[in-house]
Amino acid sequence: MKHFRFSIIFSIICLAISAYWGFTHGPQAGLMAMFKVLAITAILAVMEVSLSFDNAVVNASVLKHWNQFWRTLFLTVGIIVAVFGMRLIFPLLIVGVTADMSMIEVAQLALNDPKSYSEKLMAHHAEIAAFGGMFLLLVFLNFLFDDEKDEHWFHWLESRLADLGNIQAISVFISLVVLLILASYIPDASRLVVVMAGIWGIVVYVGVKVIGHLLEGSSNDDESEQSNGTTATGTIVKGGIGGFLYLEVLDASFSFDGVIGAFAITSDVVIIMLGLAIGAMFVRSMTIYLVEKGTLDAYVYLEHGAHYAIGALAFIMLASGTGLHIPEVITGLVGVAFIVWAVISSISYSKKQQSS
Repeated sequence: MKHFRFSIIFSIICLAISAYWGFTHGPQAGLMAMFKVLAITAILAVMEVSLSFDNAVVNASVLKHWNQFWRTLFLTVGIIVAVFGMRLIFPLLIVGVTADMSMIEVAQLALNDPKSYSEKLMAHHAEIAAFGGMFLLLVFLNFLFDDEKDEHWFHWLESRLADLGNIQAISVFISLVVLLILASYIPDASRLVVVMAGIWGIVVYVGVKVIGHLLEGSSNDDESEQSNGTTATGTIVKGGIGGFLYLEVLDASFSFDGVIGAFAITSDVVIIMLGLAIGAMFVRSMTIYLVEKGTLDAYVYLEHGAHYAIGALAFIMLASGTGLHIPEVITGLVGVAFIVWAVISSISYSKKQQSS
């Protein structure tokens, strides 16, 4: 329970704010509106958790190698970026840039005319989906083509794909092929901007890896110059700046889908932020729980299931960029199905290991 204590307190505060917002704002403000807003906030929180549980597993697979400093930073600075940056500021920024409006004007539009704000944001769904989808696709592909994996869930398939990991840039090659195929299904008027958004998704993924590699390399050089091994800065840098950036962009890619899906439920930007913020906080808590309880070691295929869920989400996001609408409940259930399947497979594997 200690892992979720702050998330529960945070949720109570957010629900109290949403209740006040429903009771005092809007044309139908009052007691009934308050209960309606509370229900919507709770639904959004559950939707965010269901969509992002696989995100928590992948986060944990990276975070388990970090020290307490970086874990704390992930739960403080990271959550501020996740809640306020990606679930509030970023959507406002998209509308502001595309509609040539200041952030203040966009914020006033979101509060006073949420329907128009929603329409302006949804008009750029294809570009958002292309960026996030390509980033998540690379996360999935690099896991598949990792020739250093010791365990294979679908052994016949994964062992052969892992052998292809020796081919340089195989994941980027496949991602670009997928993007080219996607482009053929996009209307001519928006094809260029969507393809460019997809390319940026690839560039950001590779760029984060490059930054992490450079920083870790420089920290290794610093440590080699100091024989006493007390270079705190080098140790901290090596401990997680690249990984921290990677997890933040990964969370951003997941949040795109959650934010867009939330507008199918309500156009009230305040309720959307509160509901998704609750979900984001629980995802952070689940990440720490998985790390400290050693769940990834106990369930050997859990990380595999999470990456397959990410792959499914990537293709769903890319398909939605072509105009194909897939209900958010299906998106969430696909991820949950892979996770449950992976847990069952892990339990079966452990029983076989114990009996042998």
